[in-house]
Amino acid sequence: MPKDVFIDPFTDFGFKKLFGEEESKEALIDFLNQFLPTHDQIHSLEYGKNEHLPRTEEDRIAIFDLLCTNQDNKKFIIELQRAKQTFLVDRSIYYLSFLLQEQGKKGPDWNYELQTVYSINILQFQLKEKAFSKRQLIHYAQIRHSISGRPITDKINFIYLEVPKFNKSLDELQSRQDKWLFLLKNLAKLDKRPPALRDRVFQRFFERAKIAKLPPKEARNYQMNLEKMGDYKNTIQHAKNEAREEGREEGRVENQILTAQNMYSKGFDYKTIADILNVKEREVKKWLKSKG
Repeated sequence: MPKDVFIDPFTDFGFKKLFGEEESKEALIDFLNQFLPTHDQIHSLEYGKNEHLPRTEEDRIAIFDLLCTNQDNKKFIIELQRAKQTFLVDRSIYYLSFLLQEQGKKGPDWNYELQTVYSINILQFQLKEKAFSKRQLIHYAQIRHSISGRPITDKINFIYLEVPKFNKSLDELQSRQDKWLFLLKNLAKLDKRPPALRDRVFQRFFERAKIAKLPPKEARNYQMNLEKMGDYKNTIQHAKNEAREEGREEGRVENQILTAQNMYSKGFDYKTIADILNVKEREVKKWLKSKG
């Protein structure tokens, strides 16, 4: 089996190596700008502390994958999500609230003016919420007036990228946005840099992504990340298999109960029903009693 050549960006280590280090700034800026509106384009940025402490001991800590601030002091949380979450949107709102709370200033002089904040969520699964169109893979959200549909503020922003929906081949890539989405989905499957990705930012990106060039400690960390991800996938698959088996068993038992009820109504005694269904007599009595 051939060895992987490039880092998987959907691992914690890979994402932070490719987008979260000082040497990765050029790639992160170029990537983010493909999804940001013109007035919020990033020219320079600084990485911030990704751990935000709660205000009280009872509150929950928030740890972001990446937090950065641009030249206009606008802040961006970038979150990578591999696993489906029931309350993903709620989570992104909760995390973004930390960036709003920390803007508060003590004293009477603060007028509550806020800096723009973004929650950018890169997903390795498809969203199920009804508000998200099944035809789109990039979703933009703000707080809007319920009647006019217009934003009541442009300072609180959410972006959700459903990477699995991106299905363009190399020959179909047209925009820079296409190229970054292609890399997110396919980087770990490639064995060399495609000619279509020859710009300087992509050349440097591929150099950083080479597993063979990782220092020994980083290579070990990456391998541990892959093993954890493999264990997680196996656990999820096992849970799904068990659920299917339980579903089949529940269906089989339900059919037996219905058959037992039908036979009993026709005059069959407990023992005969038990013999025909190949179960114990006390099980038949329990079924019929529970069904009234």
